[in-house]
Amino acid sequence: MRHSITSPRLLIIALFSAFAFTASCSSDSGVSTADGTNDNTEIPSITKTDVDGSTSIDTNALDEILDTYTPPDELSAEERDGLVFMREEEKLAHDVYIYLYAEWGKQVFDNISQSEQTHTDAVLALLEKYEITDPVGDNAEGVFINTDLQTLYDDLTAEGSVALVNALVVGALIEEIDIIDIQKLVDEVEGNQDIVIVYENLMKGSRNHLRAFVKNLANQGVDYQPSHLSQEAYDAIIDGDMENK
Repeated sequence: MRHSITSPRLLIIALFSAFAFTASCSSDSGVSTADGTNDNTEIPSITKTDVDGSTSIDTNALDEILDTYTPPDELSAEERDGLVFMREEEKLAHDVYIYLYAEWGKQVFDNISQSEQTHTDAVLALLEKYEITDPVGDNAEGVFINTDLQTLYDDLTAEGSVALVNALVVGALIEEIDIIDIQKLVDEVEGNQDIVIVYENLMKGSRNHLRAFVKNLANQGVDYQPSHLSQEAYDAIIDGDMENK
């Protein structure tokens, strides 16, 4: 069956993204667009992808990248704000999936939450390199400095508690938002290639995670339809294979 978002809570969530923009997702930066196509610049892979699609950042590869691009170029205000936001947005994905795994015991949430931990850690490494205050600090799971992300976490976990299908839809929705937000941040980077490399690998992980959630929904008899991505961008992702390189 074709799934459509009908609950009032999910209708509100489907309209929310602190950095979201028109989801056709074209890029000026010479790197890949949100659907993984138009890869005009070689972006080194710093990810590891498991058979289920969970995609983690390789910390050794990340360290090599961060050591290569030194000393760091000065960051714009947009770049600094983007890193701070992405640190918490990746934490949000991790924390929601931890919550949903405890609620439903579905392995996909556990596997992807572990991958998301490496994603938020990768952004932390950039914050430390550029001497930017970490918004996460010692905050517990489900606690965010960004009030919009706090509201989104509260709404997503409430919606994901309704039924397993709702929880899987929440996962797909998070990954859609991540793809769009990361693409916008890539477009704002001005010459700091280490940041672009991290963002591009995070976006690859989000594409793989979206594929994983859509597959799990299909196993539940649900034909997921995108809420944020354009149909063209979404189809390009779902019709493509898991990205292992």
